Amino acid sequence: MRSRRAVWTVALLLSLAIAAASARYLTFDPTTYFAQQRDVYVDRQTVLGLHIGGAIVALVLMPLQLAKSLRRRLPRVHRALGVLYVVGVLVGGLAGLALATTAHGGVVAGLGFTGLALAWLATTAAAVQAIARGDIPGHRRWMIRSASLTFAAVTLRLYLGVASATGLPFDPSYVTIAWLCWVPNLLLALHATRRGPAAPRHAAALVSASPRP
Repeated sequence: MRSRRAVWTVALLLSLAIAAASARYLTFDPTTYFAQQRDVYVDRQTVLGLHIGGAIVALVLMPLQLAKSLRRRLPRVHRALGVLYVVGVLVGGLAGLALATTAHGGVVAGLGFTGLALAWLATTAAAVQAIARGDIPGHRRWMIRSASLTFAAVTLRLYLGVASATGLPFDPSYVTIAWLCWVPNLLLALHATRRGPAAPRHAAALVSASPRP
């Protein structure tokens, strides 16, 4: 239980840290944009703002939605925050699709970010459909998958930091990270939420990290 709480706490702190760091883009100050994309972001500030704003909402709410104690003790709050989370994903995901067409790194990076946006939207939509038909286990599985893609905002910046610290060239690293930031996350979530008698009852990376009362 302590290890789960510790993992959840780390995920929460990382999510809040990345959300706070990303908020600087909402000032629309060109000096905050990374050099390779500065001109693109200046030209597309509305789309950028929608993507960053929606993603920040989803990133901040994601750990709270995975907290078992919140679901049990304050179900109405859980549902209300869930609606806000879905809105954040919808806005951030659709804007992310638009931004992917001009992603630094060309077609390969653009396809990586397009795949992330589509998977993020699709898993969240599946979670909404599941709860609408009363399928709570299915809703939880799809929300875990959605959350793993929301967490790509964190893994993206962690990998970029590692690449920078180790002196790897930026351009090929960025292209690789456009895929690496979300594909392993989703595969882990899919494995952790697989069905069958051998399947764990709770997701390993994210759900198992949820604090319990």
